[in-house]
This record gives sequence, structure tokens and C-alpha cells, in this order.
Amino acid sequence: MNKVLLDILVCPVTKAPLTLSEDGTELISKVGGMAYPVRDGIPVLLETEARTLNSEERLDSGSVK
Repeated sequence: MNKVLLDILVCPVTKAPLTLSEDGTELISKVGGMAYPVRDGIPVLLETEARTLNSEERLDSGSVK
């Protein structure tokens, strides 16, 4: 994902910054506790498409870059 785009994108719910998962398939909102999918290189920033992070993922800062 383009770094400039990643710097601009925010969580649509909390307006907090997003980080790209290690495998590049999700944008993570630690504040919101959600992971938004990235499909074919396009972020899907819809709350209905996001999955909720489990407690381990919320605490693990090493899973995102």
C-alpha cells in the first residue's frame, strides 16, 4: 500500500490512524479495535466489513508495521 495513502487514511469510526498488517491484508485501528480489509489493493473502510480485533491482537503491537 502506498505510504502517502496510508498516512492520509483514518478509522472511519474513531478518526484514529490506521496501520497496515504485516501481511498487508488489513488496516488496523487499535483505538477502535477493528481491522478493515484490503481487497485487491483497495482499503474497504466500511464498519460493516470490519472485523473486531481479539484481546491478543489489541495488545500485540508487533503484529502491525
